[in-house]
Amino acid sequence: MSSGFERLLRLRNEMNKERPEFLRHLWWKKPKFKNEPKWRKPKGIDNKMRRQLKGFPPVVKIGYRGPSLARGLHPTGLKPVVVHNVSELEGLNPATTIIYISGTVGFRKRVEIFNAALSKGFRIANPPRIIQSSTMGGVGQ
Repeated sequence: MSSGFERLLRLRNEMNKERPEFLRHLWWKKPKFKNEPKWRKPKGIDNKMRRQLKGFPPVVKIGYRGPSLARGLHPTGLKPVVVHNVSELEGLNPATTIIYISGTVGFRKRVEIFNAALSKGFRIANPPRIIQSSTMGGVGQ
């Protein structure tokens, strides 16, 4: 990875730390909104949050986005790819991708995909549990 790319990842990290938690209007009154923090744009004509008045929570704006080149990447800087079977590993480059084994894959096939990916030099973000605890030693992260 180039130093410019690493700089973008560090910048994204810093921006993520400073980015507020966007909660919907009236989250302070209704426990349902606090416990289910889905953003909803405030649309009422008298809504103080929509008018961005002082003392009210921040509204989602484009200025909170991270750098475009670092968007959607794993913290290591690799592009995440969801894999469902061994044949999906064929066209991928181990130097630029990190593997997520799909949640719908059973344990036996998960181990097959894991072994095939390791032999080809891929990094696995979510290795099988038994292998993760015994032999992994932090290969995924």
